[in-house]
Order: sequence, then structure tokens, then C-alpha cells
Amino acid sequence: MLPSKWLALLETYRAAAMDSPWVTFFQFNSVNVIYVTLGCIILGMTAGLIGSFAFLRKRSLLGDAMSHAAWPGIGAAFMLQGAKDPWVILLGALLSCWLGAMVIEGLVRYTRCKEDSALGIVLSVFFGLGTLISTHIQHTGNADQAGLNKFFFGQAAALVKDDVMVLGCLGIFMCLGVLLAYKEFKIVSFDPDFAQATGLPTRWISLALATLIVFAVCIGLQVVGVVLMAAMLVTPAAAARYWTERLSVMLFLAALIGAFSGFLGAYISYLGPKMPTGPWMVVAVTTLFLFSFFLAPKRGVVPRLWRMALFRKKTARENVLRSLYKFGESIQNWDAPHTLADLVQARRMALPLLRRTMAGLVQDGLLIETSQGLYQLSDTGLKRGARLTRLHRLWELYLTSKLEIAPDHVHDDAEEIEHILTPELERRLVEELDIPKIDPHGSHIPAGGTS
Repeated sequence: MLPSKWLALLETYRAAAMDSPWVTFFQFNSVNVIYVTLGCIILGMTAGLIGSFAFLRKRSLLGDAMSHAAWPGIGAAFMLQGAKDPWVILLGALLSCWLGAMVIEGLVRYTRCKEDSALGIVLSVFFGLGTLISTHIQHTGNADQAGLNKFFFGQAAALVKDDVMVLGCLGIFMCLGVLLAYKEFKIVSFDPDFAQATGLPTRWISLALATLIVFAVCIGLQVVGVVLMAAMLVTPAAAARYWTERLSVMLFLAALIGAFSGFLGAYISYLGPKMPTGPWMVVAVTTLFLFSFFLAPKRGVVPRLWRMALFRKKTARENVLRSLYKFGESIQNWDAPHTLADLVQARRMALPLLRRTMAGLVQDGLLIETSQGLYQLSDTGLKRGARLTRLHRLWELYLTSKLEIAPDHVHDDAEEIEHILTPELERRLVEELDIPKIDPHGSHIPAGGTS
């Protein structure tokens, strides 16, 4: 049993921890916290899901144009109703965004405008029109205009039950739309020409996809605003792309990254009441993107640099083994030792790199270092050197006999390809060349990786 003094101290610390905002957030005692968190999660999830298709179609700026195109619709809806009803405001934003999407489509299809020019025209013209309408509203004296600018920069803390209901209903609608038209969206996103050749109504599919993007933009206006909505559409998809090659997995990851970013944005803004939720959502999703950019296993920068370093190390080791094999081949004595100077002259390698390479080969049992500081191939190293020489000469023969390349132009290419030829490709080369014995330069091709 702990002394009563210690128990009282632990109880004091526990009570202080339970009252800390780091913990009270997860208790969800406040209805406002629940609404803001749900709204941010729904927005992040749907934006990541729908934005993936825009990202794959290389239309990332479409979300930016659509978010700015919503601005005049918001003002017009308020002017017609005279109040900030979320359904009416959303309807105005939807119509304005959809009109902007149609203008972009029309400019690209029926004029000589490129898509980037059409995006710029719609973004600037609609945003300018929205600014004029909002300026007019400010001079009307309508008391309900207060807070209308939250659609410009976003104000997630002002979300109420009706707003969350709107976000939830539209989120479900968009998820169902993606589920029902998944195959069509997939084909149009990856190969629109093939989709059109198979008879799919690509124009209507593109229109449906643009409509879903419009919905995704509109539900995010109140949370992150016109300015930052494009980031929530593009960044989750860009982050997810680093982790997978499959569309279904990418969609799931993009939705998950967007939802988690929404949760983090709500959490951080709760810890600091003066911190806006929308910008913190963008900061969170950008952080996740940077994490993916640098550390994703297959496409991340750090793993790619690591694989490149390993490949350079492998290439250096194999170059040394093949050089030693050729030394032995020239005198028909593969047990003869050689100096570092011989290898430096043959491979043009930096001496520190060569020393490290030789030490690794000795440690792995591929080379034997004599007491005089000379090196010779072990039995295993001899077999490895023979196989590398075999692959090099097979590829040279293939280039000269099948592709009709001059023999003096094939060495450099064979130097690179010998490190990546698999046993299966080796067998195919042997079959294609009818079990060759001599390379284009008259040198013997080792049989089956032995001397």
C-alpha cells in the first residue's frame, strides 16, 4: 500500500489531468465540440474521396476555381432570402459552382481556350462578381449579414446541428455516387480515350464527377472557406498516392487522411480557442502529405534514396567481382591475386569507395585477402563473377544480333543491364540466341555462371 500522502498527490495529479483540455476534448461533454468535430471529419473524408478523381485527372485546380465560383452564389442566396439559412446558402453556392463548372467545360469544348485559361477566367470573374455582391450587402444595413464572411475564410467553430445535418446528408450522397459509378469514374480518370472508344458517355460521366466536386467544395465553405478549400481537395489525394498503386486503396486512404486531418484541426483549435479550425486542418493534412512524401515505403523520398544507395553499393560490388574475373580470364588463372591499384585502373573507382567495397566482399566471403594486402576471388566470388560476365556478354550479343547495334556501342548499355537481369530473363536470352558460346567481341561466354 502506498502512503496516504502519495495517494493524495496522485489523486491531485489525476484530477488536474482530467481537467486539462488535452483530455476534456475526448470526453465530448460540449455539444459544440461534437458538431465541430463531426463537421470537420465529414468534410475531410468527402473532400479526400472526391478530390482523388480530380487529382488523377490532373484537374487539381478545378477545386480552387469551384470554391471561388461559389462566392457570388452565397451572396445572391442571402440577398434573395435576407437570412443565413444554411440550406438556402448551400443551394446558392451549389448553383453558382455548377454554373462555373459548365462555363469551364464550355470554354474548353467550344473555344480555343485551354483548360488552365478557362479555370483562370472562371476563378477571377466569379470571384470578382462575388466581391461586388458582398460589398453591396454590406451597405444594405441588413443585420443578418453579420457572419456571412465566414464562408470566405471558414468558421468551423460556428457549426450548429443544422449545418452538420447538411454536411452529413451531402456526404452520404457523394459516397453513394462514388460507389455506384466507381467503374465509370475509374475508366474516365485513367484512360478517357478508351472509355470513349468503348461507348461510355464520357461527357455525362465527366459532368457527374464535376457535380460531385461541386458538392464537395460547397460543404467545405463554412469549415475552411473559399480560400483553403482547394487544399482539402488535393492534398489528401496527393498524400494517399504515395502509399499505393490501387485506386480503391487510394480512395480509402485519401478519405482516411482527410478525416484524420479534420479531427486534428478540431482538436488543435480546441486546445487553443483563438486558433481557427480550417487553417489547422490544412496544416494537418499538409503535415501528413510531407510525411508521405518523405517516408512512404515505395514512393517516398527517403526509401527511394535508400534503395538507390543500396543499388549503387550492389553495382560497385558486382563491378569489382567481374573485373577480377576478367583479370583471371586474361591469364587463365582465377587464383592469381591482384592489388587495389589494378582495380582502380580497371574500374575508375574512388579509392575510399573501393576500399569499403573490398572490405564488404571479404566479409561476405566473396574475396580472399592475402597477408600481402592482395585480393583474389573465393569459389563463391568466382561463380558470381562468372555469372555477371555471362549476363554482360549475353546482352551485348542480343543487342548486336537482334537489334543490329554496332559491337562498339553495346558495352555501356550492358554495364548497366547486367545488374538487373533476372534468371528468367537470362533463360529467355539463351533461348532467343540459341545457346551462344561467343560474344560480339570474340570472348567466351561462361556457361551457366561457372568458369
